Amino acid sequence: MTKPPPSHHPAPVASGARCSWAGTDPLMQAYHDSEWGVPEYDSRALWEKLMLDGFQAGLAWITVLRKREALRAAFAGFDPVKVAAFDEADIARLLDDAGIIRSRAKIDSTINGARIYLDMAARGEDFSAFCWSFTNGRPLQGDGLVRLTSTPLSETISKQLKRRGFKFVGPTIVYAWMQAVGIVNDHAIDCARRDALSR
Repeated sequence: MTKPPPSHHPAPVASGARCSWAGTDPLMQAYHDSEWGVPEYDSRALWEKLMLDGFQAGLAWITVLRKREALRAAFAGFDPVKVAAFDEADIARLLDDAGIIRSRAKIDSTINGARIYLDMAARGEDFSAFCWSFTNGRPLQGDGLVRLTSTPLSETISKQLKRRGFKFVGPTIVYAWMQAVGIVNDHAIDCARRDALSR
């Protein structure tokens, strides 16, 4: 699915005009201002972000952000073809890498996720088309008032991902991913990014 996303280089956001979760950490603020909620239509990038949200399970998102570049290096730039070929030696290497989140279950899930991604592609099921099919290719607009952790739609997508074999894709993780990749615009009502992404 090819659709031009909104600018990845938005105007600076004034400190009081952000969602409260962005806090004061510069890394979180930069993520909020330039990435969170920007509609993503690239299949590989959507898959990478789903895998990163899986790594977040039980942790704070800032932990993943701080380790994101190390995770990208460790997982071959989240190239599904390369990750799908990882073997026990690669798993041992990853478990020995102090720069990443060293969870055997999450590592196995990412390797398995790469194989599922490739299987879907081999069957002619484009990952981006699959992800966006639930909203007819258009971002949903949250009300900007209530901070949800899951929705009936995230439950539906979670079930579809699990049916295909993905792990760490419960409704809460899936909803966080939907927010991150712009399937839903959940910026707060008084956040400067809300209007920019709703145009």
